[in-house]
Amino acid sequence: MQLHLVREHEATARSHRDLAPALDPLIAEARDTFEQQAAAVAALARRVDRTFGLASHLLHATEGHVIVCGIGKSGLIGQKLAATFASTGTPSFFVHAAEAFHGDLGMITERDTVMLISYSGETEEIIRLLPHLQARSIPTIALVGALGSTLAKGVDIPLDVSVRGEVCPNNLAPTNSTLAALAMGDALAVSLMRLRDFRPQDFAQLHPGGALGRRLRTRVRDAMRAEDLPILPPTATLGQCLLTAARGRLGMVLVVEHGQLVGVVCDAALHLAMERHDANLSIPVSEIMRLDPPTVTPSTLLAEAERVMAEERHAYLVVVEGGRGVVGVLDRVRD
Repeated sequence: MQLHLVREHEATARSHRDLAPALDPLIAEARDTFEQQAAAVAALARRVDRTFGLASHLLHATEGHVIVCGIGKSGLIGQKLAATFASTGTPSFFVHAAEAFHGDLGMITERDTVMLISYSGETEEIIRLLPHLQARSIPTIALVGALGSTLAKGVDIPLDVSVRGEVCPNNLAPTNSTLAALAMGDALAVSLMRLRDFRPQDFAQLHPGGALGRRLRTRVRDAMRAEDLPILPPTATLGQCLLTAARGRLGMVLVVEHGQLVGVVCDAALHLAMERHDANLSIPVSEIMRLDPPTVTPSTLLAEAERVMAEERHAYLVVVEGGRGVVGVLDRVRD
């Protein structure tokens, strides 16, 4: 059986070597695609001006829904954006541009704002909507690739999502252009989250299901390690700290005095202390501990704690209550 596996592995390796000449150009092409698309999105950042701010405030002031409208590939992008808006505190839904003329215009009210997506700005089904929206004084925003187009001139706020070209070898298939529209829409969603002060607990209410929902409902107290914590007083020695760290298996030791957290010694500090003090195991941990370790309370949402750990690049958070009383350690997010 083992010989069979070895031969199978060797055959697979030979096959990969034989394919290498054909695979290498594809890999290079994929890398080039990513670089071109990244450049297309980066170009948007350089063009953002007050028009973007006006669009954000218009959407924020909308009393009803943000209606996203498109057709074809732009319609698919519009469906995603409507879902993103709705899931981040901005009531929103998608209306297909063609279906709008067969009754779906009734879904749009004067309390709504309509976001129209058309890269050319001349998409017939989109342009035909303008007179109906204007007649009802419904505010409009466009994600458009040509500011001189009929659509850009016919809406209240046009947002430029133009790109130099598509990454498609024939410069035909919507690729960079759809990505730019998606990125602009996401940027608007993020701005609206800030304007609404949309917090993790708000997100939790809109995402009750699945692993994400569980994480957003879970508190730190339900995921922290509360037993057998590696704790030492400030007078403990480096040698004692090494043993406690090894037994604790958290990559750190809590330094506690009179029940209050006074510092933390992480593995990196231990190694550095060993080098600086020529492995002198008698020095007190008070000389090598970190005085301002990152902390969190037991009632903090796990999603918020995870965000802090990621943004601040912390490997752990000390869980405290009643000031600096240690009750646990959150060293990683547990599903």
